[in-house]
Amino acid sequence: MEYSPSKLKEKMDKYNFNFKKNYGQNFIIDENIINNIITNSNIDKDTLVIEIGPGAGALTYKLGMFAKNVLCYEIDTKVKELLLENIKGLDNIDIIFEDFLKCDVLKDIKKYNYKKLYVVANLPYYITTPIIIKFIEEEIPVDKIVVMVQKEVGDRFKAEPGGKNYNSLSVYLNYYFDIKKILDVSKNVFIPKPNVDSIVVEFTKKEKKYILKDKDLFFRLVRDSFKQKRKTLKNNLKDYDLIKIEEILKKYNLDLSVRAESLPIEIFIDISNNM
Repeated sequence: MEYSPSKLKEKMDKYNFNFKKNYGQNFIIDENIINNIITNSNIDKDTLVIEIGPGAGALTYKLGMFAKNVLCYEIDTKVKELLLENIKGLDNIDIIFEDFLKCDVLKDIKKYNYKKLYVVANLPYYITTPIIIKFIEEEIPVDKIVVMVQKEVGDRFKAEPGGKNYNSLSVYLNYYFDIKKILDVSKNVFIPKPNVDSIVVEFTKKEKKYILKDKDLFFRLVRDSFKQKRKTLKNNLKDYDLIKIEEILKKYNLDLSVRAESLPIEIFIDISNNM
C-alpha cells in the first residue's frame, strides 16, 4: 500500500472510481496520521478490529498488519476493486459490502477467536452518532473504540460539564465509556478535502458502570434536561417532581435555576435514582 495522492488517483482512474458525496467519502492519504492511530489503539495479535467505511483501505492495510483479524463494513460496492488491490497480501481481512447500520454484527463476529474487540475507523461524518449508538444499543462487546470524526462532533463526544459542547449525548456516552482526544487531524490530509477538520477520539469501556435504578428514566431525564439548552431545569423538567429534584440539588449547593450543561453525570444519576 503506497500512501501517495498521485498513486491513489492513478488507481482510482484504473478502476474508474469516483467519490460519492452521499457516502461521505474522504480518503486519508497521510501515513503518519494512520501510524499515530495504530500506535494509540494498542492493537495486537489478540485483537479483532471492526472498521466501518474502509474506503480505499489506507487504514485497513495497517490494521491488518497489527491485528489478529480485521472485519470491515463497506456500503459502496464500486470501491471493491480499489480496496482489494490496496490490501492484497493480507489474508486476515474480511470485508462485508453492506450497510453497517443494517448488519447483525453480533452474528458476524461469532466466527472469530479473539481476546479484545476494538473498533478503529475513519467514520463517515453523516452517520457517526448512529454508528456509536448501534454498538451501545445492540450490546456489541467492544473494549475500545478509536474513531476519526468531524471535530465538532468529537468535541461533543468528549465534552465536560460547563463547556459549550456538553449536551445529552455527552452524558449518554459518558455512562458507557471514558472518552478522550487522541489527536487533531487537518482537513488537508484527505482526498477530496472536506470542509472541516477532524479529531481522533478514544472510547474505552468503563470497567465499573454507574449504578442506576431505572436506566430508561435516567436517559429520559437527561434528554428532557437538555431539551432547551439555554433554559433552566425548572423550565425543562416541569413534568417531573420539582420539589424532589430541588431537594437533591441542594446537596450540591444548587437549585432549579441551574442549567443542565452545568451538571456532571453523577448528579443526573442521583436525581434519577431518587425520583
